[in-house]
Amino acid sequence: MHAKLSASGAHRWSACPASVQAEAAISDRIATTSIFAEEGTAAHELAALCLMGGKEPGYWLQKILPDSQWPVTQEMVDHVGEYVKYVRYHAHAGTISQYEVSVSYGRWVDGGFGTADAIIIDGQTLHVIDLKYGQGIAVSPIENTQLLLYALGAFDDFDFVSNVDTIHLTIVQPRIGQGEAETWVISADQLLERGEWFRKRAKLCYAPDPEYVPGEDQCRWCKANVTCTGLAKHIVETLSTEFEDITTPDSLPSLKQMGADKLSAALKARKLIMSWLESIEQYAIQQIDEGVGFPGFKLVTGRSNRKWADVEVAEKTLVELLADAAFNKSLLSPPQAEKVLGKKKAALIADLIIKPEGAPALVREDDPRPAVGGSTVDDFD
Repeated sequence: MHAKLSASGAHRWSACPASVQAEAAISDRIATTSIFAEEGTAAHELAALCLMGGKEPGYWLQKILPDSQWPVTQEMVDHVGEYVKYVRYHAHAGTISQYEVSVSYGRWVDGGFGTADAIIIDGQTLHVIDLKYGQGIAVSPIENTQLLLYALGAFDDFDFVSNVDTIHLTIVQPRIGQGEAETWVISADQLLERGEWFRKRAKLCYAPDPEYVPGEDQCRWCKANVTCTGLAKHIVETLSTEFEDITTPDSLPSLKQMGADKLSAALKARKLIMSWLESIEQYAIQQIDEGVGFPGFKLVTGRSNRKWADVEVAEKTLVELLADAAFNKSLLSPPQAEKVLGKKKAALIADLIIKPEGAPALVREDDPRPAVGGSTVDDFD
């Protein structure tokens, strides 16, 4: 069971108040899960079993987790192990350590509650630690709405919290970058100020005519993004009337005709537009698969590549026919070699590895990375 104004969904409802009522009108059958979400759930289960049971992640290697029924691989053992090690280090001196703990932030958000991965109180410091097992999107703890609400919940639910004056909000995302934990530190007063902000945003969610505020972050996982009138209107307004007819390549306006301002607006909305179109595509596939149909589209058998019917039989036959030529040999990549060697021996090849400068990438002006190059493109041809 999830709260309507959940902590995990706070990045959405705090930014777009109308999304709460829009999602409530969507059938649950439209909401889908994925193997990545299931894997993340399994990783959290493994972490909780280790932290609450005292065993190392390696104990569960090649075993099936009891709740998720997920098989534990060496990769999961390694990555979850980094999180467990980090939490145990901070829990060692803590007066209170709770894992997979339910917290209520109802004082600020009516009916609000959630489940925090780890909450540790060490004297005057409150630690809220969250495991992110995904490897696609890096998540920052800075102004992280989910962790802020967990911290607010801890203020109401735990003893000794009146002594807390410092809050450490930490995200451990072992499959991204160097896998190091990232922490954002705020004061208790700053946390309570954010609580008042949440109170105001939550009230807007239940207004008679809540505001639609489309955006890349809040729309990405919103169940209502396919049918959202606010998002559709935003995209149409972004692209303006220049794209009224896009049935053929020749019908598109030239870049010079549109001008830099309109092109910039369209480019800034690229990810949001692509996400919206991908959601529509998945919705259309689901509608056709369920027999409802979708105007102008149908499902067909996609292309596939040939493969061996029985790999073992094929291998034996090719070895007889081709000997060593039956196999391709290539040098391991640096990440593959480091994984095979392990952390202790990986240092032996450190001097052999270089990281070439990446190709120039176009990003928004507010991206924290420094700009490169000094040329300006004046001609859009």
